[in-house]
Amino acid sequence: MEWLNYHHLLYFWTVAREGTLAIAAERLHLTQPTLSAQIHTLEKSLGVKLFERVGRRLQLTETGQLVFRYADDIFAIGNELMDTVRGRPTGAPLRLRVGIVDVVPKLIAHRLLVPALSATDVRLVCFEGKIDQLLARLSIHELDLVLSDAPIPANLKINGFNHLLGECGVSIFATKSMAASLRRKFPSSLSGAKWLLPMANNNLRRALDRWFDAHQIRPVIAGEFEDSALTKVFGQKGFGCFAGPSAINREICRQYQVVVVGEIEPIREQFYAITLERRVHHPAVVTLAKSAREDLLRFK
Repeated sequence: MEWLNYHHLLYFWTVAREGTLAIAAERLHLTQPTLSAQIHTLEKSLGVKLFERVGRRLQLTETGQLVFRYADDIFAIGNELMDTVRGRPTGAPLRLRVGIVDVVPKLIAHRLLVPALSATDVRLVCFEGKIDQLLARLSIHELDLVLSDAPIPANLKINGFNHLLGECGVSIFATKSMAASLRRKFPSSLSGAKWLLPMANNNLRRALDRWFDAHQIRPVIAGEFEDSALTKVFGQKGFGCFAGPSAINREICRQYQVVVVGEIEPIREQFYAITLERRVHHPAVVTLAKSAREDLLRFK
């Protein structure tokens, strides 16, 4: 069996946190040449390069970032062990690292994450990005889960699992003055109206385009947005109507001072937690999934 030298791992972890050998050596009460030699010994035992020099600072390689995350968890658990054995309260919250796909509405992400924070002692760490970028980070255990509006794309080779959290219909929102006319003869009244739409590669946009064609609705596109929150801000200012998940009707109306014009029940928005586990074990993720299924599914 191969053994890991935890002293060497501690030296590496300290250098990675401090960013320079000089500061790390001072904290560890070692000379810089000694510390550098210990890092090289660890790299040799692992068979990988952990650092690369950028100017005067040391920067973690991709593998170095992975090793650092494991080291961070190892020493956090070690500190908790010592506190527990010595009868001290640990006070260490469970870390939940979540990647949120950028097209997931922030209000939905908030709705999904709040139960996990409320039910357990969790330190939440959130990242936002494209689904391929977030799934890449998930695959190297940098994230605990990814919140998405779609399952894992077929073209991405990742051994992950899609956990459907819930689904809801879609509502159309507008300012009160705009909604007054749009509510008459809804949904045919939406033809010729100014619209603020997601970008063409968005799941909701594709569903709306199909619905427009099926109902012979010809929208006047006033704007296209990647950020759903920015879409709502422009909608609040009266630049057009926009679509959003029915599950958060109240929050959208309250936050952006708009009203519901009508609901498009045939269009369904789905939300997934993507993990590397078929059966989720992280307590915060279990709480999140249970609450979402009891809450979001009520909007079927």
